[in-house]
Amino acid sequence: MLDKVTFLKELTRQIDKLPVGHCVDTRSYKRDRSVLFIRMDSRRIRIVENGFEQRDLVVNEGAELRKQIKRVSRVEFPRSHKIRLYNLGEFTEDEHCSMRRKKL
Repeated sequence: MLDKVTFLKELTRQIDKLPVGHCVDTRSYKRDRSVLFIRMDSRRIRIVENGFEQRDLVVNEGAELRKQIKRVSRVEFPRSHKIRLYNLGEFTEDEHCSMRRKKL
């Protein structure tokens, strides 16, 4: 779990280390909103929003990615002070569709 202050720096570090085809899942503290960051190839990242907005977009690394992370943080996690970060390993489309909120 990360503070929102360190979210951008830590998420970009995690994405830089991701192998092709793997993904990182970010969720709000309540786990009711999620954003997946999937490495498509060495320069492109796919962002799948599942929360306030339902979007699927592909961006390049660098300034464009940082800009989208800031936008996602502002839209999906507006009042969250803590954000959950999960490294999910290899991404498969059918697992993504069946992901549900974890019951405690």
